[in-house]
Amino acid sequence: MSKLRILYVASEIDPFLQTSEVADFVRKLPQAMQEKGMEIRILVPRFGLINERKNRLHEVVRLSGINISVGDEEKPLVIKVASIPTAKLQVYFIDNEDYFQRKSVFHDKEDKFYEDNDERIVFFCKGALETVKKLGWAPDIVHCNDWMTSLIPLYIKTTYKNDPIFQNAKTVFTVYDTKFNHSFGGGLMEKAKMIDIEDEMIETLKKGDYEGLMKIGMEYSDAVIKASDDLNEELTRLFRGIDEKDKRVNTIEKGENFTESYFELYNELIG
Repeated sequence: MSKLRILYVASEIDPFLQTSEVADFVRKLPQAMQEKGMEIRILVPRFGLINERKNRLHEVVRLSGINISVGDEEKPLVIKVASIPTAKLQVYFIDNEDYFQRKSVFHDKEDKFYEDNDERIVFFCKGALETVKKLGWAPDIVHCNDWMTSLIPLYIKTTYKNDPIFQNAKTVFTVYDTKFNHSFGGGLMEKAKMIDIEDEMIETLKKGDYEGLMKIGMEYSDAVIKASDDLNEELTRLFRGIDEKDKRVNTIEKGENFTESYFELYNELIG
């Protein structure tokens, strides 16, 4: 089997930030794949809870300086990097002063969902792809984790489909039970649009809710993975719809052989 290039994109990774099972998963699986000889890159947001001094984050000037469009606005993209010494893994952090330098993740002090979380999603997904382009590193697999990464499979299948960096990439979308109840409305649909994306392609984003984001991630990825069979009713219903299509759907729970299951999946997707 050839040495694969695998890009992991997620909202968090241990030890920098851990608010859900995503952080633990994205910490363990990339290391396991690296130990199998795979070439790994990891991209996460630089949420304000991440202590830059303690974790030795530093800006990568050659990667920063891009402006990312979110609706009618453009926001500067700043890229920082840090290492996980025990794993010899580098983690790239997507940063922007307006979106990520808050001392909380998705909720304010009153536990209200941030109204601009939709913009943060769009900025992060676009910023992640532009960062990989700047790296000049063409991944074989782009492994997206949870709702904050759900637009990436869509963008790779549309706007970036002919880009030399992504034209051969296969996408994996792992689904976790991390539901939120907020609705952004039609604004998300407009902010998410890019070249080669028509309204009917993202109709599911019209309500701007959790279900719509998850459905987009499922529909446009090459493989959909349940992190557990014990998912909420909404996700279970979505999976029933995906199962009826020509789509690779698996359940890979964290257990003794979960890394082997992903290793086999990656190689099958690449063929």
